[in-house]
Amino acid sequence: MSLGEDVELEEIRKRRLMELQQRLAQEQEALEAQKRAEMQRQAILRKILTPEARQRLANLRMVKPEFAAQLETQLIQLVQRGLLQIPIDDDQLKEILRRMQAGKREIHIRRI
Repeated sequence: MSLGEDVELEEIRKRRLMELQQRLAQEQEALEAQKRAEMQRQAILRKILTPEARQRLANLRMVKPEFAAQLETQLIQLVQRGLLQIPIDDDQLKEILRRMQAGKREIHIRRI
């Protein structure tokens, strides 16, 4: 290898290292933003739900995390629009869950 090739190879290595560092920094920023958003979401839920309702939501999150996330988003939106009175207690949350489940029907396939 000539000296020119060594210098060129070193430049390529430096460029790749810088690209990797930038990508890592962007990923870390995205994770931090996601973490901040989740913390804000949890703070809002603490304000609008009673402790019993928060516990019910936490139990639901363990069993059905996607459904719980959808419910959390819906609760926050309803409160922001002024359609729900706060604090939301356990009985109100149960009723909201019943309404959400009433619209869903499960399909069962039986094999003969």
